[in-house]
Amino acid sequence: MSATDSAARPQDNDSGMAAKNPAKRRRALLIVTSVFVLAAAAWVLLWVFVFSTREKTDNAYVGGNQVAISAQVPGTVVAILADDTQRVEAGQVLVKLDSTDADVRLQQVSSALAQTVRQVREQTESASSADAQVAKARVDLKKAQADLARRLPLIAEQAEAPENVQHLRDAVDQAQASLTAAEAQAAAAHAAIEGTDVPNNPAVVQARANFRAAWVAAQRNAIYAPVTGYVAQRSVQVGNSVQAGQQLMTVVPLHNLWVDANFKENQLRHIRVGQPARIETDVYGGGVEYHGKVIGLGAGTGSVFSLLPAQNATGNWIKVVQRVPVRIALDDKELDQHPLRVGLSTEVTVDITDDKGPVLASTNNGQPVAQTDVYDQMASKADAEAEKIIQANLSQHSAN
Repeated sequence: MSATDSAARPQDNDSGMAAKNPAKRRRALLIVTSVFVLAAAAWVLLWVFVFSTREKTDNAYVGGNQVAISAQVPGTVVAILADDTQRVEAGQVLVKLDSTDADVRLQQVSSALAQTVRQVREQTESASSADAQVAKARVDLKKAQADLARRLPLIAEQAEAPENVQHLRDAVDQAQASLTAAEAQAAAAHAAIEGTDVPNNPAVVQARANFRAAWVAAQRNAIYAPVTGYVAQRSVQVGNSVQAGQQLMTVVPLHNLWVDANFKENQLRHIRVGQPARIETDVYGGGVEYHGKVIGLGAGTGSVFSLLPAQNATGNWIKVVQRVPVRIALDDKELDQHPLRVGLSTEVTVDITDDKGPVLASTNNGQPVAQTDVYDQMASKADAEAEKIIQANLSQHSAN
């Protein structure tokens, strides 16, 4: 091989490499461009079909009712029947106070009620006796008038002494006066009982009300749980002297819970009442998902209702994105399967696909947000006990 051939061969290789490199670059550029186009398309599709149809926040916490248990009457604590973390049922006794004074008062009003029933019963019988006296006075008057009528013709015939006739006239006047007095006494006797029976007599009703108040006061020495839930924040101790209204513990119902999700103000544009929501909690992780719905948006931002609201009209001002609480109702069945606690952190995702619903919640339909019949049962038992006393004393008077 000559030197000329040897010098020409490297030049041929260089030209071949130069011809191949542009093709490789174009192919690499095409691949990179395709990747970016596919990524952009995927992002657009993801935004259109996923991100644009939901609003998400992790600034969300479980909320619930915290029922403060307080004393209704003053007294000294003699027993505590529930402690923190324990479940209590509605109507269960939580704390007992010393009931000595209340029991004495109850005995006094119980005796007063029984005595009032007997007195009214006696007044009823006295009224009947007064009616009998009126009837007797009328008979006496008619008899005196009849005697006078028989004797008057004898005066004309001088067959009767004028003195006897005068005595008969005096007897008629006396009988008339006796009838008037008897009618007045009967009216007075009927004034106390007229228009009502013994149980509904005003005096009995007043005595019954006094008994009812004393009975309820005695029962309030036992402090009941108004709702079913779990005890928290117990502060009362045996021997404490408590006053009416003093908080002793808290009962938290863990069945009817909700989530307060604090969305940024720029996330509220498409959030509407009734939209479905998915909730994940830190305590269970992504393995447990709760399903709820939006039931209302807060009437103001969190800063407005804070203890020291921001004064944006004074001093230097820096814009801060505000948050508005959005309340999410939870499914009670899911709560039964996976119980939550008040205050737990959650992550809320609201489906905003359908944003045609109302922004503001509708007017309350009149149904109570929460209620208890524990105290109604107490009042009905008081009425039943009062009725027993009334009937017992009515029966004794009837037997006599």
